[in-house]
Amino acid sequence: MFGFFKKKSQREKLEEKFKKLMREWHELSSKNRKASDQKFSEAQEIAKQLNQLKNEAA
Repeated sequence: MFGFFKKKSQREKLEEKFKKLMREWHELSSKNRKASDQKFSEAQEIAKQLNQLKNEAA
């Protein structure tokens, strides 16, 4: 009921950022290749951070 007061974990923040970057990458893929590649590389960096968090938790 009061879930909107709950603070997001670092992992949840990174997952949202990754999803946002991948959406932007997809939208730009047919319009601007350079910007699209930049968004994809940013998303890959976020993915690396998510994997590190996952490995630390395990």
